[in-house]
Amino acid sequence: MGLVKAQDGVGLFVECFGEANPEGASIVFSCAYSTTHANWLSQVEPLVEAGHRVALWDYRGHGQSETPADLSALTMQQVVSDLGCVADILSPDAPVVLAGLSFGGLASLHFTVAHPERVRALVLAGSGPGFKKPEAAARWKAQTERTAEYIESRGFEAFLSGKAAPTCIGRKPDLPAAQAAAKAILAQNPKGVAEFGRRVSGLAPSVIDDLAGIQQPALVLVGEEDAAFLRAAEVMSAKLPNAQYEVVAGAGHILNIEAAGAFDRRVLAFLADLPNSN
Repeated sequence: MGLVKAQDGVGLFVECFGEANPEGASIVFSCAYSTTHANWLSQVEPLVEAGHRVALWDYRGHGQSETPADLSALTMQQVVSDLGCVADILSPDAPVVLAGLSFGGLASLHFTVAHPERVRALVLAGSGPGFKKPEAAARWKAQTERTAEYIESRGFEAFLSGKAAPTCIGRKPDLPAAQAAAKAILAQNPKGVAEFGRRVSGLAPSVIDDLAGIQQPALVLVGEEDAAFLRAAEVMSAKLPNAQYEVVAGAGHILNIEAAGAFDRRVLAFLADLPNSN
């Protein structure tokens, strides 16, 4: 599909796969910060073969999407609006399943709080509800600033050859899916990604107090070896009223690449059990 216009005119890269199917689900996949839609490419074939429709997209400033000239357009509210544009393209007449990893899960939760009628279900992988305590939020902001500075000064080649690789492409860099993800990450504009980190992911408000009001079915997945998100996933699964929770054995943060088979099977089973949206 290529670039589509967001509500403020910024071009967003969107790809849709599969045909509309009343028996299937329409799923929008949102990626982790600093990664691209290519991180989800290996999920497309099994989901489409099962009769589902899939949309992959890049946040503004990421991948093949545009970076706005006015950087004040980099906000969580705008990400929610952009996600709505993608959902409308994929499924204009019915609610969608939102699937997100890391920041993608948090963005999906923000969208669900703002537009619950447009969300059929949630898949939250290696994610959390954001930081409520000021001290934790300040630490996260400082960490994202360090990441932004590193990307700007050193570039993505250094970024992916260093400590960031396991949280961007997983711990198995020789996998074809990891190599495809790395190629797309390396092609990004460092300035756009860095500013997104400073202005969006580093400042993202917590939704932990909203979780109890989210009635949609939710699948919460986390890698067994994803130490940074194990507790967050447990908290989300406890607070979401209709959550299923699973720790994926042997997987780290990028569990959809490291443990693709287990991830796909679990997601497909969850989708198969969803109540009809009609």
